[in-house]
Amino acid sequence: MSVSTTDQLPVVVIGAGPIGLAAAAHLIERGIEPLVLEAGSAAGSAVREWSHVRLFSTWGEVIAPAAEKLLAPAGWVRPDGSAYPTGGDWAERYLQPLADALGGKVRYGATVTGVARAGRDRIVDAGRAALPFTVHVRSADGAEERIAARAVIDASGTWSTPSPVGADGLPALGEKAAADRISYRVPDLKDPTVRLRYAGKRIAVVGSGASAFTALAFLADLAGKEEGSGAHAVWVLRQGIGANTYGGGEADQLPARGALGLRAKAAVEAGRASAVTGFRTEAVERDGDRLVLVAEDGRRLDPVDEIIVLTGLRPDLSFLSEVRLGLDERLQAPTALAPLIDPNVHSCGTVYPHGVNELSHPEQGIYLVGMKSYGRAPTFLAMTGYEQVRSITAAIAGDQEAAERVELTLPETGVCGGAGLFDEPANAEQPGACCVAPATLQIGIGASAITSDGC
Repeated sequence: MSVSTTDQLPVVVIGAGPIGLAAAAHLIERGIEPLVLEAGSAAGSAVREWSHVRLFSTWGEVIAPAAEKLLAPAGWVRPDGSAYPTGGDWAERYLQPLADALGGKVRYGATVTGVARAGRDRIVDAGRAALPFTVHVRSADGAEERIAARAVIDASGTWSTPSPVGADGLPALGEKAAADRISYRVPDLKDPTVRLRYAGKRIAVVGSGASAFTALAFLADLAGKEEGSGAHAVWVLRQGIGANTYGGGEADQLPARGALGLRAKAAVEAGRASAVTGFRTEAVERDGDRLVLVAEDGRRLDPVDEIIVLTGLRPDLSFLSEVRLGLDERLQAPTALAPLIDPNVHSCGTVYPHGVNELSHPEQGIYLVGMKSYGRAPTFLAMTGYEQVRSITAAIAGDQEAAERVELTLPETGVCGGAGLFDEPANAEQPGACCVAPATLQIGIGASAITSDGC
């Protein structure tokens, strides 16, 4: 196949979340045909799983400009830019209308099982760059097909792969056997069954990011209600508590994000949650109907009824094994991006806007975007992902000047990522949720905000 013929093929976008749909909108703006493959049955399938969580970014910060241009002719009404949407709001009032506007360019029930160069495994060099990609897809009914693509933009996020409780990054001993008492998501208080599960219980919350803050705030609220009498949270941290443990607080330019950490701090100070520091989990043991966390140093916590694990998210790279990715060995993020997002150094506000230069790989024409581009780093903003795909689509169209131009100013500071509170007004006193998506969540959002100990 000649290069000119390859250029007539669609760009395959993996994931119909906020970043994937924004990529499709930018491609259309550039006159390039997108094909969005979504494993779920609706747009924003991952976002819908945390529909009860309120973002701590406003509507004005989570709508992509290119998407708005596509929506306007259909009579779409833009939500109040200063309000804070929940995940459900985001999916129903923006993501689904955007996918509907894209029409047949979005396919549901389409799971990508592999990406490669046509006729070339990752070893073969000859003629590689001139060949299209072949995307292996499995439909909901089990049928398989191969789709030829000019380029591939992977916006599948990290939501589907939460990290385990084990401190070494692998499941702790007994973790899988105790799966009936372990959750890796921020609970939905609107669900009576979920409320019953945690009311009056002793619950371990493992993690140090905004998702953990959300869970602590939720459990403190539950303990203050008659139905939650006796509920108590045990906050398990791998590190100690320091000046930055609770995020940016009042210094955060995203007020709802800063307030979330302060809400968790208040729960600890009020005695509704107790912190255990320097605890690196090695095993989960049964003690009758309860569970005991055991640390690498031999410490054993008092038995708990439930464990909520909010230790981060990680990218699924299994279907990309035959393409040549350049990934940082620690974060599993693109090599040029990794130093900018190292969670030991940076927060959302210290990562400068970036695009195609930081997101390119040895395999030309494939890009990881959105939360997936951050690998295991916990901080991410939807607006960062929108800038990523604006730059990448410009590069695909051959407009290098636009690809290298920066068109985004990020808010500063605090530790970002993770989930927020549900069904409450989001303002400086009542925190919202996540940069992009909850990070047990995740927005990142294809997946996303968004989020690991961060979205």
